[in-house]
Amino acid sequence: MALPLTEQELHNLAMNIVGKDLEEKGFEFLGVNSKLKKDPQFVALKDKNLHFVVVRAIAYPKDANSYDPVFMRSIKSHADKFEARTFYAGVGLGHGTDYAKPVIKDEDYTMVYNGLQEIV
Repeated sequence: MALPLTEQELHNLAMNIVGKDLEEKGFEFLGVNSKLKKDPQFVALKDKNLHFVVVRAIAYPKDANSYDPVFMRSIKSHADKFEARTFYAGVGLGHGTDYAKPVIKDEDYTMVYNGLQEIV
């Protein structure tokens, strides 16, 4: 029987998508944390600047681009202590044939990923 991905599996999928994007953009990973509720997921260097990236797997009908501003301000406050820039990376994930349905293990999926959003 086809099983939907668990919350951790969805998170790992989102991390892979964002990680590949960061790699393609020339980021060097200093730290990667794929545990749920452990933030940020990526601590990376680019052009000698430190970056904190928070990754979230988002299911339909929620908007992959919207984030909790209070939570992100707390991450930014932490990042500021390290002179790091802070980013949110939301990845909308849905089934390959119907975005509104859950992602099923070993089946195609669709995604909405608009890249990094800087928290300023």
